Amino acid sequence: MSRKPYVREVPKTTWYFRQGRYMRYMGREVTCIFVGAYALFLLVAIKRLSEGRAAYEAFLEGLSSPAGILFQVVTLIFVLYHATSWFNLTPKAMPVQRGEQFLPGGVIVGAHYAGWVVVSLVVLFLAGVF
Repeated sequence: MSRKPYVREVPKTTWYFRQGRYMRYMGREVTCIFVGAYALFLLVAIKRLSEGRAAYEAFLEGLSSPAGILFQVVTLIFVLYHATSWFNLTPKAMPVQRGEQFLPGGVIVGAHYAGWVVVSLVVLFLAGVF
């Protein structure tokens, strides 16, 4: 046995550039920053709402600024990527077994997308869009 075993060199900061699946993984992990930022954004909205009408209207006015619109569009893009990548990953993370067979991955993914559509329609209905 060798006293000096082979240790493969792995760059500490650029290892995920080697393969596309590593890049997708890191992209999915980075999107959680935007999900968290939007959660904090909603907390600020609730705080402004509790401070009164004038504070909330000033908050809404800030949302209509170019920076506010850009923040919301960028966050929407990242949140959609986050949600779709996790939905597509669900069959690997949560395989459903029925007897000796596993449920096909397309059924699990489809159920998640169907649930997303139903919840979105309910929210739009409650918001008065329909």
